[in-house]
Amino acid sequence: MSKTFGWLDVQRIAEELADRHPTRDPFAVRFTELRALVEQLAGFEPDPKHPVNEKILETIQAHWAEELEDLPADDDD
Repeated sequence: MSKTFGWLDVQRIAEELADRHPTRDPFAVRFTELRALVEQLAGFEPDPKHPVNEKILETIQAHWAEELEDLPADDDD
């Protein structure tokens, strides 16, 4: 896996967000906050040829939600 990634790496971004924010509802995160969360990820380097847009952010949200569904549930009993 490459050490750096950009906006077009939506699956990688979703995996990173799911790991770092497993209790967040991706669809409750505003796009401005989502953009900031992604930009704070280690290894994220935006490519000036591929700036972020609403479609990319929507796709990240959807993939992030899918990643959270795949995480094992915490057994607190």
